[in-house]
Formats: sequence, structure tokens, C-alpha cells
Amino acid sequence: MNARTAVRPVSPGRTLLLPLAIALAAILFALRPVAVAGAERPNVIVVMTDDQGYGDLSYHGNPVIETKHLDRLADESLRLTDFHVAPMCTPTRGQLLTGLDAFRNRAMNVSSGRTLLRRDVPTMADVFASAGYRTGSFGKWHLGDNYPYRPQDRGFHESIWFPSSHINSVPDYWDNDYFDDVYSHNGQRQEYEGYCTDVFFREAMDWMKATAEEGRPFLTYIPLNAAHWPHFVPDEYRGPIRESLEAQLDQLPKLNPEQQQALVSFLAMIANIDDNMGRLETFLQQSGLRDNTIVVFLTDNGSTMGPRYFNAGMKGGKVTLWEGGHRVPCFIRWPAGELLPPQDIGELSHVQDLLPTLMDLCGIEHPFRVPLDGTSLAGLLRGEQKQLPDRMLVINYSRMPRAKQPTPANRATPRRDGAAVMWKQWRLLHDAQLYNLAEDPHQDRNVIDEHPEVVARMRRHLDRWWEGVRDDARTIERVVIGDEAENPMQLTACEWLDVFVDQQRQVRRADLKNGIWHLDVAEPGEYSFELRRWPAESGLALTDGVPETPVTDGVYVEGVPLPIHAARIRIDGNEQKAEAPEGSESVRFTAKLQPGPVELQTWFVDEAGNEICGAYYVRVERIE
Repeated sequence: MNARTAVRPVSPGRTLLLPLAIALAAILFALRPVAVAGAERPNVIVVMTDDQGYGDLSYHGNPVIETKHLDRLADESLRLTDFHVAPMCTPTRGQLLTGLDAFRNRAMNVSSGRTLLRRDVPTMADVFASAGYRTGSFGKWHLGDNYPYRPQDRGFHESIWFPSSHINSVPDYWDNDYFDDVYSHNGQRQEYEGYCTDVFFREAMDWMKATAEEGRPFLTYIPLNAAHWPHFVPDEYRGPIRESLEAQLDQLPKLNPEQQQALVSFLAMIANIDDNMGRLETFLQQSGLRDNTIVVFLTDNGSTMGPRYFNAGMKGGKVTLWEGGHRVPCFIRWPAGELLPPQDIGELSHVQDLLPTLMDLCGIEHPFRVPLDGTSLAGLLRGEQKQLPDRMLVINYSRMPRAKQPTPANRATPRRDGAAVMWKQWRLLHDAQLYNLAEDPHQDRNVIDEHPEVVARMRRHLDRWWEGVRDDARTIERVVIGDEAENPMQLTACEWLDVFVDQQRQVRRADLKNGIWHLDVAEPGEYSFELRRWPAESGLALTDGVPETPVTDGVYVEGVPLPIHAARIRIDGNEQKAEAPEGSESVRFTAKLQPGPVELQTWFVDEAGNEICGAYYVRVERIE
């Protein structure tokens, strides 16, 4: 769609205005009827898997895995066959939950300070909560680990989640390994028994059962971490996949033994997802919720494995602008909703279309008057429209930074030319390559010189789009410190702006990088900053190393000791230095701060005064 003016930003320190607006909107909605197809408002379940591509389902011809439960859902659904997301995790999630372009909602990268979902933009949970729905999120959030970006801050009444991009990321509970892990339950860490995917489905179904028994409609969001690396999975799922793969090896591109092993584990994770989709279906049938529940299934980007073995005829995978990077499955089923019979719908569509579509299907008006970039597909699904108005869509996202220090020129900086423009069968990539999918579905022939009128029209659209999102895209979201909603709190290196440190193995290996936290001070006062190399729950001292650590389904790498002798901190332009007491786990500083934006940077140094790296973890507390 054409770029639109977004909502007015909330000034720093006023992040609680949105919850107040939500509460007022909820009162208004309670006093008015809701128009839906049936007598009762439908429930909504959105399941989104991670790094599973279009071709990673047997429904789409996969030669190795059988996904019988997902295939059955597809058979019973309206299937969007030209449906697109972003080529990486965070931007897709932000677009799904806001109906806005990633550059407009500012959640545009998987780490490096660019995951934070713009704090003044309401989410799908806010919208549905305002209409009287109970809202729950179970799984991977990836839109901010600290207040005011957590799921419980963004409209979800119930949330069980882990921080950042994957289990065993830097801010995740130390040495979580997919089995019997510690997750955040409405802001409190809690241990859960079982394999991660099983846990998220189990907890979601328990919550839906309790909510339905209260007579409340629900919005349930199940964003899984599977099949994201590391490829940990209950071993019993590997055997059938391994046998199937061995039977098909002669028909597949050549894979070395390491690639075969990774593919087996990846597909085993999807087999476990499929089993859980079967359990969800059984739950809906037995609870009597199936007919009046809208089920949406999609994946968050193209496959990480597909280009190696089977990609449903597409080029590219995750983090690419080729079709295989962002065209994914999307199934929508609502038995009682008077939708079209199950069939393919080939209209060009996008993940940010899902929020306005679900609002229309559920009879909900957006209470916050936010102009959305997405378009409702409800008319298509009901058969009231044969096709959508002519439209162009833009995909763009922040690239992974490579620098060890923040630099002015950085791959992560949003740019106009990093886009894919989609129009009918045309794809304009990087403003330099044009492909006609009708004649060249694998995108092997660049025809940009043969269609100047098509290129000119798509470039004009890209220019208008960029003009509309540029200022938002280049505005940095800030983590809030000192608010009662999260005090004390933990900052981690995954929020260093445009510096990538987001894996616990990077901490173990001592990835010698440094970066800057962009913060917003909520309240005046004295603040404590405890600088750590290891997280508090590890119990490790600053100079400790860690041996290789066997976990349930693998081994975590050795942790390298560092010769940390002292630490430095710069906060709000003021610097302090202190020696690290022998055997200590942290170095502590204090600073008096006033409300408003500040930057924080830290350093560990050796006995000679040489800089080693930044503190991977900082515990921040406002102390009166």
C-alpha cells in the first residue's frame, strides 16, 4: 500500500498512556454489539513456526517429511498461495502484530538494538483486548526483552516466552537447551517440564480451556522457536526422518554427512510441530471450540534448509529477497465462518494483511484509529470479492551488522535500495534486478532492461514508500530504565545498536565486541549498574572460564576465561573506572540520572589497561 502517516509518537516517560487508552476502549466496546457471522464472537489461534519454509511441508511436495496434520489443516483451509513475510524473524512478527511495515513499526532486525517494536503502536493483542477478548502468547516473542516491549506490556494477558531470537540467546536463562527450560511467565521466571514446542502448545491449550470455561473469547498467539537453530529435538523424531532421507538421497542435491545430520534434526523438529498441530486439533474438537475458532498457520520467513534439498521451485531462503526468502504458507480455517470452501487464493498478500483481516472477520473496529499498511482479505475469504485492488508491496529489513564496534556506515542502517517490490508477477530486487515470475519462477533471468515502463512504475512506488517510512526507520527505539514495571532489570549485549552479540556461544567464546545501549530514563534518581561477563544465574566470576557443557541433545562450547582486571562505564557522557575485586562476579557503579534519553557504554580492561570487550550483561536498578 502507499505509505501513510503513522500515529504520533509518545514522548519519553509517557509509555503508560496506551494501556489507559486500551482500558477506555474496552469499556466502549463492552457497551456495543459486535457484528460477526455467528451468534458468538469467534476465537482466534495464530500459529507461526520459525525458519520453516514453503517447501518444508508434504502438502507442498516435500519428498522427505510427512506433515499429515498440517496437510489436513491445509485441506480444510483457504490457502494464500502468493503470501509474503519478511525474510527474517523480527520484522515478520512486528508486521503481523501491528499491520504496519517493519520500517514504520521499527522492529526490523533480529538483534543489535533493532528488534524493539515501536512503543506507541498498538498490537493485535491491544486491539482484541479492547474488544473484550482474553489474549495469550506462548513461545518466541522477539520484539523486545525489557519494559515496555515485553508481551505483558503489549496487550497480552497471559504470556509464556523467552527473550531475543532463540532459546540459548544471550538474554535467555543460562544454558537453556529446549528441554525442561526456564521461561518468563507474565514477567516471572519459571521452570517448565518438557520439550519447548510441547510446552508452548500444552500451556496454550490449558489457558484456552480455562478461558473458554469462563465464557470469554480468546486470541491465542503461538509463535514457536522450532525449527530455528540449534536443532535440538527429542531423538525419537529423528529415526523416521533419517530413513526417509536415506531413501531419497539419490533424488536430492548432494548433501555431505554434516548437512544430512542437520537436515534430519531440522525436519524432526517440524515433525514434532506437526504432532502438536494434531494435539491442537484434538483439543478443539473435544472442547467443542473447533467450529467457531479461526485457525491461522504461517511461517516467519523462508527456509534455512530448503535451498539445500527442496525449495518448492523457488530460489533463495531466509535473509534473501529471492522468492524463497519470503513467500511462505498461510492457511486460514473457520468452519462456522461462512467462508469460501477450502481452495487456493492466488492474490498477492502480505503478513501485515492478517491483522485487518482478523479484525474484519471478528467484527472488531480498530479502537486506536491507527492507519494500517495492511489490507483486509476478509472479502476474498468470504467470496464477496474476486480480487483485490491493484497493489504493490514492499519488503525491506535491516541487515545483520558485521562491525565489532558501532560505526556510522553500517549494513544494519535502513536503506531504500535494500527492498523487494512486488507487483503482480513482477519482482524488483535491490532496485537493480527485475524478474517475471510468470515466465521465470526460479528468478534466473534479469529482465530489467526489457521492461522500462514496469521498472519506472515500481520505482515510483518504492520512492513514495521510502519517503513515508524513512524517518520512522531511522528513529532508534530505547529501552526504558528505572520504571517500576521493571526495576531492577537486565540489559544484554543483544541490544548494542548495530553490533551483533546474540548467542550464548558468543559469550562463551568471548566474542570481543563492544556497543552502546540507547536508553530512556523513566524517573530521576540514583542508579546502580552492575557490569558482568556472565549472567547472574551462572554463578561465574568475571575471570572464570567454562568447560564444554553437555546438554540434553548436544554440547555447548567451552567458555574462554578473560583477564578482566577493571571496568569502565560511560553513562550520560560521564565516565567512571573501578578495579574488579578478585573472584567477583561484577563491577558496580552508581550514577545520578534525570529523565530522558541517555547512552550507556561499558568496557572490561586487562591489567595493562588494554580494552577487552564490553560487558555482555548489565544489571540496572534505580535506588532511591
